[in-house]
Amino acid sequence: MSRIDKRFAELRAQQRAALVPFITAGDPAPEVTVPLMHAMVAAGADIIELGVPFSDPMAEGPAIQRACERALEHHVSLHDVLAMVQRFRADDDSTPVVVMGYLNPVEVMGYETFAAAAAAAGVDGALTVDLPPEEADAYIRALRESHVDTIFLLAPTTSDARIERICGASSGFVYYVSLRGVTGAAHLDLTEVADKLAQIRSHTDAPVGVGFGIHTAAVAAQVAQLADAVIVGSAIVKRIEALAGEPERIPAEVGAFIRELREAITSTTKMTNAINE
Repeated sequence: MSRIDKRFAELRAQQRAALVPFITAGDPAPEVTVPLMHAMVAAGADIIELGVPFSDPMAEGPAIQRACERALEHHVSLHDVLAMVQRFRADDDSTPVVVMGYLNPVEVMGYETFAAAAAAAGVDGALTVDLPPEEADAYIRALRESHVDTIFLLAPTTSDARIERICGASSGFVYYVSLRGVTGAAHLDLTEVADKLAQIRSHTDAPVGVGFGIHTAAVAAQVAQLADAVIVGSAIVKRIEALAGEPERIPAEVGAFIRELREAITSTTKMTNAINE
């Protein structure tokens, strides 16, 4: 059983949703990332999504674009990100880590080389934003041979036929992008999210995570009533940006926000369970 499968099984037994924070590796400096990962776990993160800095992050809003720019100022590469995961694994062998990035660095490295290096570093899943499953056979084969989960995105506009295709290509969990647009957008429609999750679940038994548009603990709690995982990115990255000049404060400050999200998600789960009982 993979770390991701094991973590979702544990959470299912506890009847609560996973909290999945996203950060960009190397933002605002490479030495911040691993201590920040540990601080997020200590504060209640269940899975970490670690962004690979890229010069043209097309799915990202301004906050994560700027995070990529800050990391790239330090020349943080895919190799560096995998090395960070390996350092994280020296003290944490249980928290799943998903690397999220774009196809170009993976293609430069080569699918088989990337898959083997990711597995050796302790990566549990990979989400390559601009690789559609229709073109991903070789990528999926390489990662699965190295026991790295392949995670793909679904959007509000994804057709039923394509949902089936994406779910078939996904392992670990399915990532539902709850908004039309880029990361950091607003106006999350929870009714629409609930309807789409029901549609997705008709095609898969895999956990479904929801990301984009989750900025506060209150919204995280609402999404936790619907999804198997709550993915929070821009709200965390903005806090990192605000402290870029004081990096020593970042683990504690971000940890406090993660703790707030965790408490809200746990509270709503307890409330929902009590009502159902």
